[in-house]
Amino acid sequence: MKPIWVSAFVAICTREALRFVHQRERFLAALVRPLVWLLVFAAGFRAALGLSITPPYQTYITYETYIVPGLCGMILLFNGMQSSLSLVYDREMGSMRLLMTAPLPRWFLLISRLCAATFIGTLQIYVFLGIAALFDITMPAIGYVAVLPACLVAGVMLGALGLALSSLIKQLENFAGVMNFVIFPMFFLSSALYPLWKMAESSELLHAICARNPFTHAVELIRFALYGAWNPGALMWTVLFALVFMALAIWGYDPARGLRRKH
Repeated sequence: MKPIWVSAFVAICTREALRFVHQRERFLAALVRPLVWLLVFAAGFRAALGLSITPPYQTYITYETYIVPGLCGMILLFNGMQSSLSLVYDREMGSMRLLMTAPLPRWFLLISRLCAATFIGTLQIYVFLGIAALFDITMPAIGYVAVLPACLVAGVMLGALGLALSSLIKQLENFAGVMNFVIFPMFFLSSALYPLWKMAESSELLHAICARNPFTHAVELIRFALYGAWNPGALMWTVLFALVFMALAIWGYDPARGLRRKH
C-alpha cells in the first residue's frame, strides 16, 4: 500500500475516533441500550417464552447469555447507522465533498470510513461485555478472543448497509426516519432475542424472513464465536451481504451517476 493511502486511512480513522471521543452521549447511548435489554427485558422475555436454550454445541446457557450476541449485533447495527448518519451530515455541511475530492479512489475512502466505524463499534462491544461480566453474565474465556474477527466482519457488513442507505438519502431528517424503519425490523426479525426454532412454532412465514435476514447471520456469527465455535454458513452469508452492500454504496456515491441523473 502506498504511503499516501496509509496516511489517508490513519487520518480518517483518527478523525472518526476524535469525533467519537467528543460525543460522549453517543458512547453512553451505545451502552445503555443493550444493557437495558440485558438486565431488564431479559427477565420478562425469559418468563414469557419459557426458554431453556441449548445452542448448537449442546451446552446449557441462560437466556441472558443467549441474547448477549444479539445485543452485540445491536451495538454494531446502531453504530453503523449512526456513522452513516454523520456522513449525511458531513455531506450537508460540505466536509464530505472535501473528502471525496482527495486524490484517492472513492472506494478506498468509503472503506476507510467503514473500517473506522467498525473499530469503534468493536470497542463498544468489549466495553459492553466487560460491564455484563460485572453482573456475572460471562462467556467462555476463548470467546472473548474469538469474537474479535466475528465482530469486525459483522461490523463491516452492517456499516456497509448504512453506507448504502446514506448514498440514496440526501436529507438528514429523512435518514433519521429510515434508520428506525431499518433497524427495528432487522433486530426483531432475527435470532437476536429468540432462537429460530421458537419463531417457527409461531409462524413459518416469520421464520423464513428471520432465516434470510442479514442481521441473523451476523448475530449467529458472533454467537458461535463467543463460544469458540465455527459457523462457516453464517460467515459466508455475512461476507456476501457485506460485498453486496459495499458495492451498492460505491455505486451510490459515484459522481457520474449524479450527473447522469441531472441530465
